Amino acid sequence: MASIYDFTVKDIHGKPVKLDRYRDKVMLVVNTASNCGFTPQYKGLEALYEKFHGKGLEVLGFPCNQFGGQEPGSEKEIAQFCELNFGVTFPLFAKVDVNGAAAAPVYKYLKAEKPGLLGSEAIKWNFTKFLIDREGNVVKRYAPNDTPEALAGDIENML
Repeated sequence: MASIYDFTVKDIHGKPVKLDRYRDKVMLVVNTASNCGFTPQYKGLEALYEKFHGKGLEVLGFPCNQFGGQEPGSEKEIAQFCELNFGVTFPLFAKVDVNGAAAAPVYKYLKAEKPGLLGSEAIKWNFTKFLIDREGNVVKRYAPNDTPEALAGDIENML
């Protein structure tokens, strides 16, 4: 795959979504979990989405159960949890693996485009974030402990 826009993923309801629909948008792609110490970041991600969506930001949440079994629920349970507890309105997608042989192709691409510390492609934990510009370039990778609020300046500069 040559571009983020070449991928098709399943949304939280199992429907295929071509990432090409986000062309010309700034994207923040996040692997999420409902039972993690970083789970309160859903609130900050939703705040970013509400503040910048009208200017061209898309937040894309990909639930993942690879870290401490912290996302054990079904897609339906995940969607309900996010809506009830954090008022999430940004797009959520089907649960994926982000590491290993079964890693979602979009995550293999993101990790290759923007490796982490010391060139490691592995995602270290939930709430790792990738920032993608309007041309589809993966421009920055943020650690799980980088709060959504701390990303606001980078996002605003790209909008």
